[in-house]
Amino acid sequence: MKPKRRYCLIGTGNRARFFVEGIAQRHRDNADLVALCDTSRVRMTYYQKLLEGKYSYGEVPAYQPVRFNEMLEECRPDAIIVSTPDFTHHEYILKALRANIEPITEKPITIDDSMCREILEQCKKSNRKVRVCFNYRWGPGPTKVKQLIKEGIIGGIKQINLVYLLNTRHGADYFRRWHSYKENSGGLLVHKATHHFDLVNWWIDSIPSEIFSFGQLSYYGKNNAIARGEKKLTTYERYLKSTNDEDPFRFDLRQKNYQELYREAETETGYIRDRNVFRDDISIEDTMGVLVKYRNGALLNYSLNCFSPYEGLTVSFSGDKGRLEYTEFHGGHILNEHFEDDPSARGRHKLHLKVWPLFKPSREIAIDTAAGGHGGGDPLLLDDVFGQNPQTDRWDRGAYHEQGIASAIIGIAANKSMKNRQIVRIHDLISLRPDAVRLSQLF
Repeated sequence: MKPKRRYCLIGTGNRARFFVEGIAQRHRDNADLVALCDTSRVRMTYYQKLLEGKYSYGEVPAYQPVRFNEMLEECRPDAIIVSTPDFTHHEYILKALRANIEPITEKPITIDDSMCREILEQCKKSNRKVRVCFNYRWGPGPTKVKQLIKEGIIGGIKQINLVYLLNTRHGADYFRRWHSYKENSGGLLVHKATHHFDLVNWWIDSIPSEIFSFGQLSYYGKNNAIARGEKKLTTYERYLKSTNDEDPFRFDLRQKNYQELYREAETETGYIRDRNVFRDDISIEDTMGVLVKYRNGALLNYSLNCFSPYEGLTVSFSGDKGRLEYTEFHGGHILNEHFEDDPSARGRHKLHLKVWPLFKPSREIAIDTAAGGHGGGDPLLLDDVFGQNPQTDRWDRGAYHEQGIASAIIGIAANKSMKNRQIVRIHDLISLRPDAVRLSQLF
């Protein structure tokens, strides 16, 4: 058996649980979590107790970022996992590359084109790759779409329309947290839409070339609440101090995980996790539209809305041999709403896929789901990242730095277009192998 690979985890917020459990449970025999690193000792202590108690994993040392280099020297990791706020991703990716250590990062790879250029340059110098964790690629629905398009079932793709709706549970949460400031997250066209842009890039196997975008704050924020006659919603700076139990946007930070990870760390970090979504300093948009032209000539029309009664994805592909339509329903703004008819489906996505060939009858395509998050996609991603002998993936779902940049740069360019009301050429921001047309060439 090969020796266990050693990992340091940078960033111990709620998302870190995905990686902690992946190592401590599923890949315990071939992966070793050797250190935690965070600005918050409280959050690191939470995970230390979780590892020692629930998983009987043993003690994992904790370091703060000022001791990052010391951590690398003492713990000798083979890779670091970056799960920090988006605007810090590049910092730890670059430190790892300079130390000749593999970086594995949450999406987006970064939030700024200058940071993209730095990462590309350092990857070339170190001759290393940055692994970007796009778990959406590994879901059964997106995988089936990839398969059908690759098989040419509707011919060459000419146009894509993708609408993503965030409901008033999930969508509102981005306006409570650090994500609500564009300098932290790049806005939702970078933080959230990088998933969707990556899917399209991967589905049609092409590289974006030109971007035009509009966006605005239409629903959240103090002015919008007042304009709707809901001034009372703006009364509290944070929901912990709210006494209005009927407020549908109220967020209870006293829930166990949030209490231990965030509430108890406030004095130490100054980070407030439950800020009012109707305050007046939000700097990101909640309503966005983006038009993307690809190097292969395909056009994408993308829409993102963050205050829908229900959540899900709808995407259609128009090819020269027909049309493919794929939808996901993730549930209503009330938890598990619309799953009452099938209790076993709670917590899972409802998927629907249909093909409309030209001059032939349409047909629905079955999609098999499995256990685990994202319809069974999360365990597959963990296997690919942490497995000792990962299998060759016929659908090329593993993503690295250039492909991560190819998705993030769409949102970055869209922000510039939104600000300047101009078309933005990707090549003016970053050089993604100018002679390449296919995304799969970016490895």
